[in-house]
Amino acid sequence: MESPKVALVVGSQNDLVFLDGAKEVFERFGVPYRIEVISAHRSLDKTIAFAESAKANGLKVIIACAGMAAHLPGVIAAKTTLPVVGVPLPTSEIKGVDSLYSMVQMPSGVPVGTMAIGKAGVKNAAIFAIEILALSDDSLHDKLVEFKNSLK
Repeated sequence: MESPKVALVVGSQNDLVFLDGAKEVFERFGVPYRIEVISAHRSLDKTIAFAESAKANGLKVIIACAGMAAHLPGVIAAKTTLPVVGVPLPTSEIKGVDSLYSMVQMPSGVPVGTMAIGKAGVKNAAIFAIEILALSDDSLHDKLVEFKNSLK
């Protein structure tokens, strides 16, 4: 089995329910992925170790999903050179708007590409990761063209 190219990261076991759309996308395209549950608040050292070793572990893209204060994507982006795609989750009383602001307001030099709030954002993050990977994989690019054509 090929090693994972994408990591789907959530800050809590409770957030795993949001990942179904991304898993479906990666399975459709045959892209190996892995899921990590790590918290920028409860397990900071583990989060930093994950981010610092991600490239050496063969990852190409990290999708970090977080609710409320949503520091997970930013902490990971601060500790890796890989593209980090953030997905705000609607887990707070204000339905993810707080998470969205946390992700899109990153300081200069520490980018987090940010998707829509919730399940649609998670699915789009997976498609965006496929687009990044397809830049250097002609077979994946062909599958992506086929997928985009199927949307017409």
